[in-house]
Amino acid sequence: MSTVTYAVRDSATMLRRNLKHMARYPSQTLMLIGLPLLFLLLFVHVFGGTMGAGLTGAPAGDRDDYLTFITPGILVMAVASVSISTAVSVATDMSGGIIDRFRTMAIAKVSVLTGHVLGAMVQTALALATVFGVAFWLGLETAASAMQWLDLVGLLALLSFAMTWFTVALGLASPNPEAASNWPMIFIMLPFVGSGFVPVESMPTGLRWFAQYQPFTPIIDALRGLLAGSPGGSNGVWAIGWCVLIGLVGYLWSRRLYRTRAAN
Repeated sequence: MSTVTYAVRDSATMLRRNLKHMARYPSQTLMLIGLPLLFLLLFVHVFGGTMGAGLTGAPAGDRDDYLTFITPGILVMAVASVSISTAVSVATDMSGGIIDRFRTMAIAKVSVLTGHVLGAMVQTALALATVFGVAFWLGLETAASAMQWLDLVGLLALLSFAMTWFTVALGLASPNPEAASNWPMIFIMLPFVGSGFVPVESMPTGLRWFAQYQPFTPIIDALRGLLAGSPGGSNGVWAIGWCVLIGLVGYLWSRRLYRTRAAN
């Protein structure tokens, strides 16, 4: 059996391990999915009338426009929310002694982290499907074509893959699971200081500069354009570029930290 075959087999085993953890502790998954849903319901039903009127000049109470506007930001928030669980589970493995047991077994070293990444992407897919379901239930309308839906799903998958690798690195860099749960919180907050909830043009100058050039703004704008049936344009190029950069940094950082910590 080739090295690649062993790696694929062992990664599948580690994926099953992570899926069993998800099934054993469903409350954690529900909590991660519940956070973006809470913000979706809160902003649409509490602030949606006023915010929607400010966005479009429509009469007060026009929540549909605001629902369409914030859904991409909520989708990004859902991806970031799952990253908290990923960082914690990786830190738990590194501090709980299980890695020492894995080192004594004839398994591919890459499979441990790959299992975490694949498990997190499954969890993210569940979160995104739930957010989409609730958004459509609230009245979300989209003009996206079949090809644009494929582009949207592909961009969300790329973002999930990139964010997962980066938060795997954060989990490896954290001294304990408690510290690991704090670092990814910044990713949940970034949509608030980007184009997730209000137009960037409405922000003060300094904050507007940060919002325009932070990674999540072009990603959110690209998702918003795809849902509206518009071409991705430069936002799509920047969104893919940021995802690739985040994923590459996360992967290289994770590999280096894992080799260093596993060797100690």
